[in-house]
Amino acid sequence: MGQPVASRGRAAKPTLGKAMLNKYARAFFTRVLTPFAAFLIRRGVSPDTVTLLGTAGVIAGALVFYPRGELFWGTIVITLFVFSDLVDGNMARQLGRSSRWGAFLDSTLDRVADGAIFGGFALWYAGGGDDNVLCAVSIFCLTSGQVVSYTKARGESIGLPVAVNGLVERAERLVISLVAAGLAGLHAFGVPGIQYLLPIALWIVAVGSLVTLIQRVVTVRRESAEADAADASENAAQSSEASS
Repeated sequence: MGQPVASRGRAAKPTLGKAMLNKYARAFFTRVLTPFAAFLIRRGVSPDTVTLLGTAGVIAGALVFYPRGELFWGTIVITLFVFSDLVDGNMARQLGRSSRWGAFLDSTLDRVADGAIFGGFALWYAGGGDDNVLCAVSIFCLTSGQVVSYTKARGESIGLPVAVNGLVERAERLVISLVAAGLAGLHAFGVPGIQYLLPIALWIVAVGSLVTLIQRVVTVRRESAEADAADASENAAQSSEASS
């Protein structure tokens, strides 16, 4: 799982759980989950604990079910744990905590969860799915997703705004992939032809991630050139003032 620090960083970035719900559904689930979040707080459970358990559930769903081809049930398990994003964010708001550590932990564990999901797809296609091309595409989705996130983080760390989102960001990558995986899993229940949705989704995510990576690299190159030019102009102006 830099942007402005909010309650555990959740107001500053769209989590997967939030991306999977529209604003009305989010408001409904917030009301539903608030008593549960309050109950966890009373029991001494911390938002970090919920974040860790949610990530563990996603990893288990991806690496236990997907490699065996149980795409439907794996997606159900992952989706249930994905909504821990809403629970721990709710807990953080109730506690009134604004935590850089929480934002860092979220972002780090997001990357772990992403890797498990696409790794699960890769293991399926390397084994029972018996498709080396789709295994390679899954690995590319995993790697490119990590690099896309890194380019923005690295650009911001050197003082650039990286003012571009790109075609396919994390939420889009995972929503497309998980929805397709869940529907493709219905093939095991006798729905014909639907198993092709996941390969199509993986190709879409792979191409979209590549385009997004190029967009961010181009943006960072342009912004760094502008920043370097501004620094050079400022230095020249200071040198001129000093010599006069």
